[in-house]
Amino acid sequence: MVLSSLSPPGSCALGALLMGFLASSALAAAPATFTIPAEAVAHPDLWPKAHSPVALTDARTERRIDALMSAMSLEEKVGQTIQADLTSLRPEDLARYPVGSILAGGNDAPRGDNRGPASDWLDLIRRFDAATARMNARHEPIPLLVGIDAVHGHNKIRGATLFPHNVGLGATRDPDLIRRIGEATAEEAAVTGVNWTFGPTLATPRDIHWGRSYEGYGEEPEIPAAYAGPMTVGLQGELKPGAPIAPDHIVGSAKHFLADGGTLGGKDQGDARLSEQELIRVHNGGYPPALDAGIMTVMASFSSWNGLKNTANSTLLTDVLKGRMGFEGFVVGDWNAHGQLPGCSVGDCPAALNAGLDMYMVPEAWKTLFDNLVEEVRDGRVPMSRLDDAVRRILRVKFKAGLFDRPSSVAGRLDRLGAPEHRALARRAVQESLVLLKNNGSVLPIRGSAHVLVAGDGADNIGKQSGGWTLNWQGAGNANSDFPNGRSIFSGIKEALESAGGSAVLSRDGSWSARPDVAIVVFGEEPYAEFQGDITSLEYQPGDKRDLALIKRLKNQGVPVVAVFLSGRPLWVNPEINAADAFVAAWLPGTEGEGVADVLVADAAGKARHDFRGRLSFSWPKRADRIPGHRGEPGYDPQFAYGYGLDYAHPLELGVLSEDPGARTPPHNVERYFVDGRVRAPFAPETLGDVTVSKVDGDAQENGLNVIWRGKGSFAFSAPPFDLTRQATGELAVQFRYRVEVAPKTPVSMALACGDQCEATVDVTRLFAAARPGEWRTDQITLNCFGKRGLDFAKVTAPFGLAASGPFSITFTEVRLAPNEGQAICPR
Repeated sequence: MVLSSLSPPGSCALGALLMGFLASSALAAAPATFTIPAEAVAHPDLWPKAHSPVALTDARTERRIDALMSAMSLEEKVGQTIQADLTSLRPEDLARYPVGSILAGGNDAPRGDNRGPASDWLDLIRRFDAATARMNARHEPIPLLVGIDAVHGHNKIRGATLFPHNVGLGATRDPDLIRRIGEATAEEAAVTGVNWTFGPTLATPRDIHWGRSYEGYGEEPEIPAAYAGPMTVGLQGELKPGAPIAPDHIVGSAKHFLADGGTLGGKDQGDARLSEQELIRVHNGGYPPALDAGIMTVMASFSSWNGLKNTANSTLLTDVLKGRMGFEGFVVGDWNAHGQLPGCSVGDCPAALNAGLDMYMVPEAWKTLFDNLVEEVRDGRVPMSRLDDAVRRILRVKFKAGLFDRPSSVAGRLDRLGAPEHRALARRAVQESLVLLKNNGSVLPIRGSAHVLVAGDGADNIGKQSGGWTLNWQGAGNANSDFPNGRSIFSGIKEALESAGGSAVLSRDGSWSARPDVAIVVFGEEPYAEFQGDITSLEYQPGDKRDLALIKRLKNQGVPVVAVFLSGRPLWVNPEINAADAFVAAWLPGTEGEGVADVLVADAAGKARHDFRGRLSFSWPKRADRIPGHRGEPGYDPQFAYGYGLDYAHPLELGVLSEDPGARTPPHNVERYFVDGRVRAPFAPETLGDVTVSKVDGDAQENGLNVIWRGKGSFAFSAPPFDLTRQATGELAVQFRYRVEVAPKTPVSMALACGDQCEATVDVTRLFAAARPGEWRTDQITLNCFGKRGLDFAKVTAPFGLAASGPFSITFTEVRLAPNEGQAICPR
């Protein structure tokens, strides 16, 4: 790979040609329909029957829709089919672009502050509501649907109650608990002005390599089938003819239709290669109960079935979902998913609407999509009947949600965020979700009068115990202070022990001065969300067994150890299980960490206060190199089977587990290039011209990479071609932590390359020239910034490179892809 960015910064002849070609291609008419391969054709007669309640389509509501649509212009109808992101839409834009919905993407928040007060959300939504009220005098104003991913409580809002993620809730086998969680989540969303959540997730994850596995309730369809109805009723309430839902309820969205949990290798947005019978039996389980319960929206999946993206599959969206299964609400797309379809771009995709999509989720390119769609309806590429059907469905949901009838009587009651009864409910959910895998010697429960050492990096870490989709998309960078109503696991243990006459001391590294009676080690996965959580091996901490070492060190000191494992899925942890006396799968319990102590810590007499109730909703792997399969399948060979779980009433001594992980898979993380003082495989530093690279001390021993330009030259991390197409659809940025040693006096450009003579560059001269030499900084440049300059994300060969034409020196301690939390830039 040779960086051609030795030319003046910002110039890229081939990139300009590519951009010109892409721009001219976008002007060509997209196909009105998709050709569906035979293996991706759904046959409605094979599918179960269901139907939205008649309360969703009552005569009074339909008459109101008729009257409103008769007065709407084409532009207003097109606008209803578009959902824009709050960071790219302003209230004043609605006068020209009457969009139907706004969303807050994973890292989006008012004023770009994910940790700002809830009142900021309420104020922003009220400004949008006021703008819609001024929009049109010909008919009544059409309110906005405001969508958000409230997937384990109102998780983007500081101070909200965060429940265990679905992977833990699946272990409870408690549908009534799920309904009550839906009610609490709806109320906490409604008080901030939000009226729509993108949930429940009804995926049936079959391969736990998938980074979204924790969003599924379990690997068997029986659990989402049992939970879908109660969660729908919890969020929306019971639908009643001629009446809107109650003001403390919100619209739900069953997602992601269909088989997002069935892709090959657990690849996010991948392809589910399945027979239609398996598609129905395994992956459709939760949808009929959700539809029958009145779910008002369904989100189409990014993923494919047998080679065709679901967003393009009219036999699934129209013939099956809206036909055979009688869905009367509307179908919304996922984040720019329509842009992945053949012949489409994010700003132009009429065929998605024709296939059965009713609302495009188009965060940034909504103006372009709006203008194109207006013309495509006018010239017949989208039939007016299809547009009218989509608009009717959207308005139907808005009427039933009560958006036309009254201002919300609960909006502004911010005291309901983290309400005591909601936190008590979340605490109960934690108690019920814990699964006991081992309890040799009955080390659990711990008597309340004991002196307990609490160790591990998850012990006093609410952000880690809450996982992804917490305040921000990936759940990264959250401190305990960001959860004013939350309790860490250590805090709960300490309180439980002290109330019974015992004591607890926190020591992350396990060191102690007074010998403890027992140690609790809390450890596990770092927070992640979609695709950044995808893994190639099921082994926990491959090549870096620091948590295992901590457990063994305490055991070697004669201290009994209880291991509490935080994870979004089962992993191969046989060595850690063998080393500990007791092992608890705590999943991702959320903000109410005292629920863990309720089960682990007994009263002063040693009597358990709560027994373990959780039973595995996912099979636990026996080897790190393969999933264990599934119940009833040939070759099903788990370490712990689906449904397994010990309790105090039925003690069982667990034997020594095999520590053979199987064939180890070399890590291939396409999002980490230089982290923790190491260049990560398969990337390697490469230089051209008068440039040198050396390992140096940054702010720790040898954790820095120093790059020096003495003249014209370039530096890059190179690798065999790899695909960043999926990452480019998300809110990711190229992040680098650096210290300028010698400021540049000549231009500096940053480039991403996609093979010889294929790259995209941005001018970063000002960025580095403005940095104070010797001062550490972290900056981000949006990944899509390079897509706008013609980068082919399907064959990236250098995910980071710099070129300069004169003296310049910089030291890096980190270069990686990371979530854009609002600070990323795209230099001109």
